[in-house]
Amino acid sequence: MTPDILVALTSFCVVSTVTPGPNNMMLLSSGATFGFRRTLPHIFGISIGCVVMVLLFGLGLAGIVARAPWLYTVLHIVSSAYLLYLAWRIATSSGVGGGGERAKPLTFLDAAAFQWVNPKAWAMTLGAATSFSRPEHLITDVTIVAFILAICGIPCIMLWAGGGLAVRHLIARPSLLRGFNIGMALLLVASLLPGLIGTVKG
Repeated sequence: MTPDILVALTSFCVVSTVTPGPNNMMLLSSGATFGFRRTLPHIFGISIGCVVMVLLFGLGLAGIVARAPWLYTVLHIVSSAYLLYLAWRIATSSGVGGGGERAKPLTFLDAAAFQWVNPKAWAMTLGAATSFSRPEHLITDVTIVAFILAICGIPCIMLWAGGGLAVRHLIARPSLLRGFNIGMALLLVASLLPGLIGTVKG
């Protein structure tokens, strides 16, 4: 890759991972509810999940999806159902530091698997894999894309978990934490609307 392409790729990865979306809303809530350390598996699960998606898309999955557009409709239905479940988990989380046996942060595998039903992750990884790789250097370019996404994405999404930690002391009272998590759950549900509207129109 040429230096200008690397700069463009880095900018794409930073903007894509630092802007609001389902992952970052969940990290903000997790940082506030469970603390930064207990949110680390969630952070690394997101990163590795996206890297795996980039590699698979870059090595041929994108062509399969392009030949079967109905997969996008299935994606929206499955992702909507799963996001609603996660919104419920966020809204019912309680106890700063993870109080309550039922309230638990997402595990590494939970977060990695979630990327496959996260519309923003699909758009980001598919865009990166197809826009910044050349057919004649496919394996090398896709590997570079995955590497840049990982090193840019981890600190960017850590900011959201850190933001949750920063407001933790402001919502130490259970009632305030519950209100905060309900707000985060509503924002997560709101992130479904663009994809649902597009599916209905389609």
